[in-house]
Amino acid sequence: MVKTMSDNKPRVSIGLPVFNGEGYLAEALDSILAQTYSDFELIISDNASTDRTPEICRAYAARDPRIRYYRNAKNLGASPNFNRVLELSSGEYFKWAAYDDVLGPEFLSRCITVLDQDPSIVLCHAKTGRIDEHSALVGVYEEYQYLRLGSRKPHERFFDLIRLDHSCNIVFGVMRASALRMTSLIGPYPASDRPLLAQLGLIGRLYEIPEILFYRRDHPQTTWRVWGEKPEVAAWYDSTKAGRIIFPYWRLCFEYFMSISRVPLSWSDRLLCYVQMARLFKQRWRQNMPMWRWLVMDLERAAKQIGDI
Repeated sequence: MVKTMSDNKPRVSIGLPVFNGEGYLAEALDSILAQTYSDFELIISDNASTDRTPEICRAYAARDPRIRYYRNAKNLGASPNFNRVLELSSGEYFKWAAYDDVLGPEFLSRCITVLDQDPSIVLCHAKTGRIDEHSALVGVYEEYQYLRLGSRKPHERFFDLIRLDHSCNIVFGVMRASALRMTSLIGPYPASDRPLLAQLGLIGRLYEIPEILFYRRDHPQTTWRVWGEKPEVAAWYDSTKAGRIIFPYWRLCFEYFMSISRVPLSWSDRLLCYVQMARLFKQRWRQNMPMWRWLVMDLERAAKQIGDI
């Protein structure tokens, strides 16, 4: 069903943080503006881009009143910029959008229908296709069909979200803004979208629409290809972290642990979640290694950095 913009607050807020996105930004914006569900605002926060990003954003904002464009005086890092678009939003529902991804025309309408029909669901996403730099479909992400994201038991949702080295595509789903604001949001450290999703999984159920309605772009400039496991990735998340020694997997485990106390849970659910945390340390995880091995690698990497100073 196509909706028109009401005189009140938009039902949905879409936040698009961007830095130097000229290559793919127009296609991402076109896919948002082509949604069959039209009662939304689009908030763009430009992290002091040095390419044609400001020109593109201003041109789109001039032709569509649903778009609000903001530009930071300096690059704050990805985490503050992601959180800024939420701070500027007013919708009942919220969605992050990436400058290089593409939405199918019915993405918003299908997600909102699910959220409207079931208040126990706090996040709705869709099956994700992988596209290349030329927008050709080159694969499909399948990992979420194996997770108990729709379980009625918080500890089952929590464990499945922390045990699997999943792609975090669902962080670009449509969320209840009230639930999202109960979390720690995108933190100033690598992989902070994982604890955020774990917290949402503790608050309520997550749902994946089985049809491909979201297309994540894989290209040479994407974050994980540029930075990978390099310590410098910390400065991408938070510009104040440049040159500092970090312990990403220790931080990740700490944030998972703290997630259990950050959201309202019964004492029995909280206890079961702590049990799941204990299971995580011997669970086969990234590259088929248990978490404890990654914690050791953190220490080894930090020792090497200290030795190189």
